[in-house]
Amino acid sequence: MEQQPIALDPLGSDIQGESALIRARGPVAQVEMHGVPAWSVTDATVLEGLLTDPRVSKDPRQHWTAFMNGEITTEWPLLPWVTADNMFTAYGTDHRRLRKLVAPAFTHRRTTALRPRIEAITSALLDKLAETPSGATVDLREGYCYPVPIQVISELMGVPEDRNPALRKCVDGFFDGSLGPEEGMANYLAMYALVGEIVALKRETPGDDIISVLIATRDEDDDSQLSEKELVDTLMLVINAGHETTVNLLDQAVFALLTRPELRADVVAGKISWSDVVEETLRFEAPVAHLPLRYAVEDIEIGDIRIPKGEAILASYAGANRDPNVHGDTAAEFDPTRATKDKHLAFGYGVHHCLGAPLARLEATIALPALFERFPDLALAVDPAELEKVGSFISNGHVRLPVTLHAK
Repeated sequence: MEQQPIALDPLGSDIQGESALIRARGPVAQVEMHGVPAWSVTDATVLEGLLTDPRVSKDPRQHWTAFMNGEITTEWPLLPWVTADNMFTAYGTDHRRLRKLVAPAFTHRRTTALRPRIEAITSALLDKLAETPSGATVDLREGYCYPVPIQVISELMGVPEDRNPALRKCVDGFFDGSLGPEEGMANYLAMYALVGEIVALKRETPGDDIISVLIATRDEDDDSQLSEKELVDTLMLVINAGHETTVNLLDQAVFALLTRPELRADVVAGKISWSDVVEETLRFEAPVAHLPLRYAVEDIEIGDIRIPKGEAILASYAGANRDPNVHGDTAAEFDPTRATKDKHLAFGYGVHHCLGAPLARLEATIALPALFERFPDLALAVDPAELEKVGSFISNGHVRLPVTLHAK
């Protein structure tokens, strides 16, 4: 008897429990996202293979049968995830062209040059947090985990400071699994218009920032240039990826240490490096749990399972990162000393590996030790079980992270 697809909870209330159910069905299993079917891949080795397989595309216009047949309409809340014109949804030579244009904005030089600025941003935020009265509760996600990456990516891109609140609202909406089709599309259009305004401003007053670099590339008169929609969609991709993933990384790392006192003590004492904490956090709680979507360019055989040509494939990073075939029987435990901690897929794999991964790591290895050094008595202010998860099966973090900063 054929099993029914597992319907993913749009609000991601139990991402890891759901991932375990999917994994129990095999390396590849059928799921549904808001009623749309896909093949979820939770086996790390199989996923790595598919992420580097030329028979797997990210372009729905060429390779997703349901999309090409008009079955995926504006009623599907995840439509903006698959219709953008940027390197996220490009395939083959088109993807190589777009990535080559964007890569100069994330060079090693540009990333490492940000260290003093990241240190200054974290220091200023910690100074502000230090003003919190003894015993008072503060939301660390809102007061620290969020503003660190927001300020970094906004400055790197050259986003005017007065546009940040509206931009953040759009980013939150992009990952919000509770938004209906009309709300989701309205949010996408609002973000598109906002980024378009910022592009117009940067055209008038260019600077040494990502937007200016990409505008200059857009305006070059050759065959490699970005179209205007590719430019705006690319910037939306960088903004969304640059905000949410690092917010969740910081959030989950802090939570992991605050709920494991002995481990925290070893980290603070220098027995375990902050880099190891970051890598294990990326593995243990992938900031992006499931990433829509890829498509089979032709029939793909995986053991006794066949993914038919034209069907959707879902990279389920949260599940693959806890694959016991890679990480052993303790895959579901947080252990920064494990030998396989860096064998995760949190930033993707292959040609679509995240360009901003070095920046996210840099931010985390600066922000986390600075936080725990400034507030040695940092503690959760609520029972861990009371913490609410972000309402999304894509974004993997907490709605709030209430803490006390000082000992009572």
